[in-house]
Parts: sequence; C-alpha cells; structure tokens
Amino acid sequence: MPTRRHHPSIRRLAIGLDRPRNNGKTDNAVVVESDIGWSDIGSWKALAQAGQADSSGNVVLGHAHIDSARNCYVRAESRLTAAAGVENLIIVETPDAVLVTHKDRSRAVNQVVDSLKAMQRDEYLVHERVYCSWGYYEELGAGESFLVMHIMIKPGPKHSFQMHRTRTDHWVVVSGTAKIARGEEVFLLSENESTCMPMGTKRRVENVGRMPLHMIEVQSGVGIDRNTAPDHLDDCEEQMPE
Repeated sequence: MPTRRHHPSIRRLAIGLDRPRNNGKTDNAVVVESDIGWSDIGSWKALAQAGQADSSGNVVLGHAHIDSARNCYVRAESRLTAAAGVENLIIVETPDAVLVTHKDRSRAVNQVVDSLKAMQRDEYLVHERVYCSWGYYEELGAGESFLVMHIMIKPGPKHSFQMHRTRTDHWVVVSGTAKIARGEEVFLLSENESTCMPMGTKRRVENVGRMPLHMIEVQSGVGIDRNTAPDHLDDCEEQMPE
C-alpha cells in the first residue's frame, strides 16, 4: 500500500482535467446539460460559500469562538480557536497545523505546500492522523529517544510480519482483542493488557474481534524516527505503521 515514501513520486494533476484529456476517446460517455449550482469545492473560499453562515456571514465549525468578526470561515478541529475584530479570513486549525489567509488568497495554500516541501517538512505529505486500508495511526507525543502512537485496527486485517532493528515497542490494548505473534509465540491481548516487542523481534498483530482494536504503542530506542521502515518478513499486503 502507498506510504509517505511513495508520495514524492506521485504525479500532481487535476483529475477533472487529466482524465478527459489524456485517457483517449470513448463511445461510453454521456454529457447532460444542467444547472445544479455545481462547485468542485476547489478552495477554502468555495468551501466557506457552501457552508451555513450566521447573520454576520461567518461559517464557524468546531471549537471556535468569534467576536465582532465578519465574513470569516473558522474551522477548529482540536483546540479552541478565537477570532476577534477580523473580516474575510479563512482560519483552519487542525492537530498539526494552523492556516490563516485572506479569502481572496485561499488558493495560495499551494504556495505554502511548495514552501513546506522545500523546507523538507512532513506536514505537506501526511496529516497527523494517517488513514490506511486497515485503520489509522496518529502520533501522540515524541522525544529524543521515544515515540508514542495511537493505533486503530479494523476487524479482520492481518498485518505483515515485521522486525525493527533499532527500537523496542511496547503495546497496550485500550479496547478490543488483539492476536499477537511474537517470534514463535502466539497469544491474545485484551483491554488493559500489554506486551513488549524487544529490538529485533519478529512480530505481527491481528484484530480478531468484531469491534475496532485500539492500541497505544510506545517506541523506545536511539534515533527514533517514524519514517524508518521496518523489515517486512512476508508478502502480506496489510502493513503496520512504519
């Protein structure tokens, strides 16, 4: 499955333009003229126009407070965000970044992304919460020699056998039931139970329950970096976060 290592090699294109122009001719297409108020929501300004505005023209979503603001779009996903005495702004707060721009410059986010890429920042590649075919994972905290992750695994997927040569992992099951393979040992972990995966240990986890499996993973070692790829020891397509 694609990971952050594949993103730089993916060609950037507008699918609405690329597919009709570059996919050849077809006899199996129909075009119907209509007036349905179409918008491809191609900018934050367009998204604001599609929202439900208050009497001052503000669209406010999430943990946000406004005071004497007009014609603003304020979206707060994780922290209280306040806007006072401002007009015509786009303010978007997410766990890993905050965007503030004038509505007429809302498409300038592309320039911001290019700048982040030049600075070799991770934010332009992936969000704080990374969704995968098997669930998602997100970073909760990090230091010089540790990294804490929240991992959610859907029922069913069996992940590849992995081995990390530079770190030890500690897994705590918060909810659900996990089937753990550690070396030649196979066992179950339930809520409030934990296990340790020493450095260089072959391991795999599987959600054998009917509900999502939530785990806390604490990585410890020298030079911890969540971009460091593990050794995948089989051809299973489902892979845990790297």
